[in-house]
Amino acid sequence: MWAQEIPRQAVDVELLVQELFAQQNDENTVTYEDLYETLLQYYRQPLDLNRASREELRGLWLLSESQISSLLQHIAENGRLLSLYELQAIPGFDLLTIRRLLPFVTVQGQGHTGQRTWRERIKQADNHSLLLRYDRTLQEQRGYTAPEGRSTTRYLGSPDKYLLRYRLSQAKDFSFGLTAEKDAGEQFSWSPSQRLYGFDFYSFHAQLYDRGQFKTIAVGDYQLQFGQGLLLSSGLGVGKGSETITTVRRSQVGIRPHTSAMETNFFRGMAATHRWRRLESTLFYSNRKVDASVSETAQNEEELIEEIGRLGSIQTSGLYRTPTEFTNRNRAREQVMGGDVTYRNLAQTLSIGLTALTTRYNLSLQKRPEPYNLFTFSGRQNSGVGLHYSYLWQNFNFFGETARSENGGLGTVNGILASLSERVEMAFVYRHYARDFQSLYGNAFGESTRNQNEDGFYSGLKLKLSNRWQLTAFYDRFRFPWLRYRVEAPSDGDEYLLRLQFVPSKTTLLYAQFQQERKARNETAEGNALAQVTETQSQRLLLLLDVSPLPSLRLRSRVQMSQFQQSGEKQKGYLMAQDVTWDRNSTRLSARYSLFDTDGYDARQYAPEQDVLYAFSIPVFTGTGTHVYLLAQHQLNQHLDVWAKLSLTQYRNQYTVSSGLEEIQGPRRTDVRVQVRYRF
Repeated sequence: MWAQEIPRQAVDVELLVQELFAQQNDENTVTYEDLYETLLQYYRQPLDLNRASREELRGLWLLSESQISSLLQHIAENGRLLSLYELQAIPGFDLLTIRRLLPFVTVQGQGHTGQRTWRERIKQADNHSLLLRYDRTLQEQRGYTAPEGRSTTRYLGSPDKYLLRYRLSQAKDFSFGLTAEKDAGEQFSWSPSQRLYGFDFYSFHAQLYDRGQFKTIAVGDYQLQFGQGLLLSSGLGVGKGSETITTVRRSQVGIRPHTSAMETNFFRGMAATHRWRRLESTLFYSNRKVDASVSETAQNEEELIEEIGRLGSIQTSGLYRTPTEFTNRNRAREQVMGGDVTYRNLAQTLSIGLTALTTRYNLSLQKRPEPYNLFTFSGRQNSGVGLHYSYLWQNFNFFGETARSENGGLGTVNGILASLSERVEMAFVYRHYARDFQSLYGNAFGESTRNQNEDGFYSGLKLKLSNRWQLTAFYDRFRFPWLRYRVEAPSDGDEYLLRLQFVPSKTTLLYAQFQQERKARNETAEGNALAQVTETQSQRLLLLLDVSPLPSLRLRSRVQMSQFQQSGEKQKGYLMAQDVTWDRNSTRLSARYSLFDTDGYDARQYAPEQDVLYAFSIPVFTGTGTHVYLLAQHQLNQHLDVWAKLSLTQYRNQYTVSSGLEEIQGPRRTDVRVQVRYRF
């Protein structure tokens, strides 16, 4: 018989993302949607602590190495956990850790893992649901107006955005899913001659777990992560954030289903992981069409970043709104094949693995004729091979990966996580990504999204001053031996972060965070045609208070400031926001009122906000104005949930919003989002 279980808390993804993930910027584009999906996957199918491996516990990003060791040792010595209340008796588990952990874990008895027929398993699946979502911007954007003058390019479709998602899954047993999406501006029509079948994007996956000696069998769309992600890390790079210890190391999650609506950075085909004694062997093959452009002239800055060739260039926006974007849709074929072999000892303290893969295209990719692209991959085929390891000695975790690309370029990342005591944790990571190291699906720890042309050393600290006070900090120094986009000379920089957190009670959280970054960037002086590379300095300050005066009421106040300087005057930016969340019975209402004022784009403000289930928003604000939103969620019955969100941004002293085909005449932008979920 099992003890009374702790009621599951609703996950506060906005707060968790603020805590775990890096600040969004132009260079380090964090795939929040994929990370959010991963967190929600744990929330929908919480990890059973009685059956979780060390690697799965690492993948939560919430536990230190000493806490994981204490948990596994407790289970080994005392048997399965009877309740989550038992976590309080495990050394190293403080109330703050348990509070963060509860939404994503559970404890189950032997009876939950017994043999059942397929019919019974599907009937009792953790997640069996159909979700529909609709989005639209109410103001007319330029892309939907009639062509005028020399501006003739317009969007092909309507401003409506649709999402359909079906999911049937049971943790550690099976997962089936279908996702379909149409973005705003894209066509929604049935035209087999154009390979358009209603939605513009479909994704399907089927995965089985623990079938005999097979750990995982996957068909359809999937993602892979092995080692530290130098060669394979699709969608799980967290980056530098205010969680300064656990997120610097990648977890080897192996094969996992691709469940988000992201149209890039996944594989389509088959993959399987086989277990034999202490060895896990994974083989995969992917064959899918990707978007490619043969144009020589980039249309805008985003394309300039993505474009890597004149004869063929891969595009990753996943948008097919204009005739040019639609022409480039599914224009090239990409084949990826490879595998990984990993050995783990019985105590799960040592793992050594070898990863290899090759990627082939049916057209030759060639870099743009820019000096900073001199070492970027070009051609039809790229291969890579890498060796990764992880070793736990007492409370020290040594980890790393070294890989070589087909052209001889080397990349290596190595680190140590140290739990010096229950109150002191440290992390050190060294990385060297040669300027000619080419990894098309890598996303290891670093300053840039691409693991290329970067050296750096990271130091992180977490200090639990008491049960209520915690200090986290990191310092990262990096160097780029070759030119980069918008930096036409070798350069270096550094970044540090300090956060002081105070938890006076179970219902109150207060923290202050300061971040400073020094980096180089091109600067063009008036009257001088040649750009000079000069240093930029940016600082960001965030104050956040989260308090629940009543069980059904939550208040969150946010004040953030930033400033940026290159060689001229400082640009400054401010944002203040007040959130209110009321939750009672089957209804949840959330609202925000915020004010922002920035001198320019470099002082822009990012502010995460709550959204409907499976959606995530980090809007960016420039100029002066107000932003409000209202989010309502109601459970009509045990099968049906509905969400509705209305957000309004009002600018001052501004006659248009956004630019290009997204431009709105007037100072206001209003977005609506409606979502319905039916649980079978």
